[in-house]
Amino acid sequence: MLSKKTKYGIKALVHLAKQEERSPVQIGTISLAENISQKFLESILLSLKKTGILGSKKGKGGGYYLLKDPKDIPMTTVMRVLEGPIAMVPCVSLNFYEKCDDCPDENTCAVNKIMLEVRDSTLEIFRNTTLFDLCN
Repeated sequence: MLSKKTKYGIKALVHLAKQEERSPVQIGTISLAENISQKFLESILLSLKKTGILGSKKGKGGGYYLLKDPKDIPMTTVMRVLEGPIAMVPCVSLNFYEKCDDCPDENTCAVNKIMLEVRDSTLEIFRNTTLFDLCN
């Protein structure tokens, strides 16, 4: 299930991407427009800033803004920053692989097989969807 953190992060990114100019937008403005708790939004935007998706400006006229063109922000990047691994189980994760404690052989595991398909389908969608696509 998609966490509220990721859902709100995507909504905030779309809000920023829809701005005509790349000028900073205050957290309060995004919070009000997208119906997101300002305190929760602050931590989400900070995570996106730390990974280079957003920039920020302090003071009067300050706020958050996109550092990249929305066409250059794939959903795989956003999902991994906000949600963590895309795979539903660690034994099929590309970036966060861990062997399952209860599985003696991944090659014969029925759960592993179906989760590989789910991961591949999900990755295909996220890789081929950018922030720009969500704005249209």
